[in-house]
Amino acid sequence: MLTTVNITDDIYYIGVNDRETYLFENLWPLDRGVSYNAYLIDDEQTAVFDTVKNTKTHVFIDKIAGILKDRPLDYLVINHMEPDHSGAIKALQDKYPDLKLVGNTKTFELLEDFYGPLKNYHVIKDGDQLSLGTHTLSFYLTPMVHWPETMMSYESTTGTLFSMDAFGGFGTLDGGIFDDEVNLEFYMDETRRYYSNIVGKYGAMVQKALKKLKDANIPMNIIAPTHGPVWRTDPHCIIDHYDRWSRAETEEGVVIVYGSMYGNTQKMADVIARRLSENGIKNIRIYDASKTHVSYLISDLWRFKGVILGSCAYNTGLFPTMETLVNKLENSQLKDRLLGIFGTASWSGGGVSNLNKFAEKIKWQRVGESVEAKSSPKEKDFQQCIAIADEMAERLIKERA
Repeated sequence: MLTTVNITDDIYYIGVNDRETYLFENLWPLDRGVSYNAYLIDDEQTAVFDTVKNTKTHVFIDKIAGILKDRPLDYLVINHMEPDHSGAIKALQDKYPDLKLVGNTKTFELLEDFYGPLKNYHVIKDGDQLSLGTHTLSFYLTPMVHWPETMMSYESTTGTLFSMDAFGGFGTLDGGIFDDEVNLEFYMDETRRYYSNIVGKYGAMVQKALKKLKDANIPMNIIAPTHGPVWRTDPHCIIDHYDRWSRAETEEGVVIVYGSMYGNTQKMADVIARRLSENGIKNIRIYDASKTHVSYLISDLWRFKGVILGSCAYNTGLFPTMETLVNKLENSQLKDRLLGIFGTASWSGGGVSNLNKFAEKIKWQRVGESVEAKSSPKEKDFQQCIAIADEMAERLIKERA
């Protein structure tokens, strides 16, 4: 028996779990898997919202057929064209030849780029409506959250927002589908990692989308994203998180990330962390950039206000894993952080000097003077590390009021 879940009497969850894929977008680790969510409205006319990755096509179509039996499928609403949500479109239209594809002009440009010309296009504009019988759909274009064609669909009878990738996150749905059925602490960590690495660069566009929904003055009783849990008990929880993240709001805390070949730069990180703790800072995260995937680093850097980066010199440059991190940070357009810098050098420099160049580019507020120890840190170097920690703690504590 395939799992289909009633969201309301006539709206079904028909998504699938992916526990096999190791890297999302061939980049981001899926240690906890991911779900590809899709939905079906069973009315006088029937509609599916988004599809799934092509590796899950047969299960997806079998779920639809199990609900509709011999009835036709009238519409497929394409809120997002990324292949993990559009991978079954051709197969679905093969199964239901009269299926109408609903999307905006950008949707169909991308559709044909990916899959070639299909048929039965129903082109909508911002604010258009479509009646299925007792259920009426309204469409809201939300470009660059996080692709140019992205849009959201709203069902007015139940107040259900089909929000595509917005409000979604990593993690398979292991039995529980709804926010009140799952451990939200687990999902919020994975949702922040998803947001910060994939959507975060487009914070300004997220804010525009949130404003559009607010101005529409629509009750959002249920939020049904294409990844992660369906929000029916507290949908404003996920809205509030996206609002804060897209405005780069932070929590008090410090993330220390370092690259160290032989442990000398690590020693400096531990001294800084201890001094932060002595000053009353409780949220302290230390990461060896060689052992922790950059997506987890970015997630915590998105969460906390204080950032302290350390690198040894490596072939006259940054340690490679630290170079990966700073390149990703430059691309993410993360703003308004406090930044301290430390590291080591022996026969050549390159670690600290390149971190200083990064600081000039990203324009975060600097904390203390950067410190670079020669080969291994000495007492004077540790004292400079302590000075960075003292100033960081002082500035964080001032913001508590």
